[in-house]
Amino acid sequence: MNTVIRRLTGHLARGLAMIWVVTTISFVIIRNIPGDPVRGQYEKLIEQGMGPDQAERATAALYGFLPTGSLWDQYTGYLNGLIHGDLGQSLSTPGTGVATLIGSAAKWTVLPVLGGTLLSFLLGVTLGVYAAIKRSGKLGDALAISGSLLHGVPQYVIGLLVTAIFTTLWPILPAGGPVDIAFEPGFNAGYLVSLVQHATLPVLTYALASYGGWILAMKSSVATVLGDDFILAAELRGLKRGVLFRYIARNAILPLFTILALSLGMLFGGAIFIETIFNYPGLGLLLVNSIGARDYALMGGTFLVITVAIVVANIAADLLYAVIDPRVRTGGAA
Repeated sequence: MNTVIRRLTGHLARGLAMIWVVTTISFVIIRNIPGDPVRGQYEKLIEQGMGPDQAERATAALYGFLPTGSLWDQYTGYLNGLIHGDLGQSLSTPGTGVATLIGSAAKWTVLPVLGGTLLSFLLGVTLGVYAAIKRSGKLGDALAISGSLLHGVPQYVIGLLVTAIFTTLWPILPAGGPVDIAFEPGFNAGYLVSLVQHATLPVLTYALASYGGWILAMKSSVATVLGDDFILAAELRGLKRGVLFRYIARNAILPLFTILALSLGMLFGGAIFIETIFNYPGLGLLLVNSIGARDYALMGGTFLVITVAIVVANIAADLLYAVIDPRVRTGGAA
């Protein structure tokens, strides 16, 4: 128990340090992007006849900080807000909190990215085992080729292809948006069916884009396990094929759980290209729009959420690996 607590404490300390470093770097980079909307609003008020002091107070009331303040003043104010759980006000949507916008977008990101990740993981690891075991046959070659091809195709290309197939050549699914506006939001059949229909193409695109990586990783892991001494010993003892298959799959999948945990951490980063293609209002599209609008607070808040999610995923992956693999807990070989 003490070992687990020390391990967790160390991870938390490193995680907090990493969050602070990333937050600081992103803050400096964001504030140096050309096209300052706060300064622009301040100068616009000056042009409309306001005095400098009055324009400064008006801009500060609208955006939450002084347009003429130093970068250090803005940084300390930003950190003070974060410590108190305040991500600030959106610059592109005055009067709306960043946390509100991120929370609204996150629910749309979870469905396609989480669904696509889990679907591609299940398909990839299952078929990856067969690709490794049948690597000398036609089935193994076909699976390996499919993984290599899909792994090399960018997300946006896959998105455009599935859009062309299922909305033009075979028009059975909607092309974009999160749900049909004709249905009233709620737990009713029409709304739920529309929700699933609109999410199908983003989920399919994300699954296809991720599938190649999973099947290739699982194939490589299985090939490594096949050469281990305990597998050779099991074969010599005449262990049944089904039991041997489970041994191989269970040991080969262990490294992939770490990758899966990290992938789920990246969940909050959204799928920028996919959400943009399908006009899906998730965190990826929110980040793109915030960059276009030079919305400092919203960009910083989104980067912070992504960083925290990845740090938490790293900690969860390490603890999970220690649970499923006794060798990590004991520090020796099983």
